[in-house]
Amino acid sequence: QEQLVESGGGLVQAGDSLRLSCLASGRSFSKYPMGWFRQAPGKTREFVAAISWSGGVTDYADSVKGRFTISRDGAKNTLYLQMNSLRPDDTAVYYCAALRTQYGGTYRQDRSYGYWGQGTQVTVSS
Repeated sequence: QEQLVESGGGLVQAGDSLRLSCLASGRSFSKYPMGWFRQAPGKTREFVAAISWSGGVTDYADSVKGRFTISRDGAKNTLYLQMNSLRPDDTAVYYCAALRTQYGGTYRQDRSYGYWGQGTQVTVSS
C-alpha cells in the first residue's frame, strides 16, 4: 500500500528554520510530480510548493517564495521542504502529496494529487 509520511514539524520561533521530510513507501514516487500544501486553523488547504518529476522545475506560492525550498531525492524516495525565516502566519499542518500520474511538471491544484500524507504540524511563535 502506498504511503507518504511527513516528519520534521515542530514549534519554533519567528525567524527560525525547519526542514520537513516526506518519505514514500509502498511504491516508488520518483517519477511523480510532488508538492507541499498547508492548512491553517479555520482556513482551506493551500498550495505551498511543487516540484516536477525530474526535480528540474519548481513552483512556489508567493507567500513563501524566497524563504522555502522544495527538493527531492529519488534514491531515498523522499521529498523535502526547507523552510527559512519562518513567520507566525506559516503556522499550519503541512501535507506532502504526489500527483495521480507519473511525469509532468508542477501543479498547484490539490485535486491533481492522488496520494497524501497525514500531515505534520508546524507552529511558529512570535
